[in-house]
Amino acid sequence: MKEINDESIDALFSAVLQLKTKDECRRFFTDLCTISELKSMNQRMQVALMLKNRSVYTDIASQTGASTATISRVNRCINYGSDGYNLVIERMEKQDE
Repeated sequence: MKEINDESIDALFSAVLQLKTKDECRRFFTDLCTISELKSMNQRMQVALMLKNRSVYTDIASQTGASTATISRVNRCINYGSDGYNLVIERMEKQDE
């Protein structure tokens, strides 16, 4: 992860950590990202949620429009990545309880 371990990217992460509400997130990410980038990130998050719920690739692809390559990449991140998806999904599940 050397490519994302520098001060310039830390400034972005620090900025994200300042956000307190969904509205603040929406406003910041709308300014920061294009609609296409937001849709791509949202799609990957939906794929991750469905994978964690043990949905099959064909159902995920049909419901999200994600390619099997995207689904495979997200699945690889869930199983062998930096644990980011698992961290946020577990926190989201605890929040829903």
